[in-house]
Amino acid sequence: MKLLLEVLVAIVLHPLAYILMLVNLARRGDLSFGVKVAWGVVGILWGLGPILYLLLGGGALW
Repeated sequence: MKLLLEVLVAIVLHPLAYILMLVNLARRGDLSFGVKVAWGVVGILWGLGPILYLLLGGGALW
């Protein structure tokens, strides 16, 4: 039950945080387009990390 709750929290909160990050990146004028794209890609990979850790690595968040 605890694992299911952890996965549901990660699935709900990570996309929300990613969307907020993209909005912030789009509004920043001090970064070049290439840097914004790089941060967008890093955000995708970084956001999937905790979900993959829970599902494949047998990890626990709490």
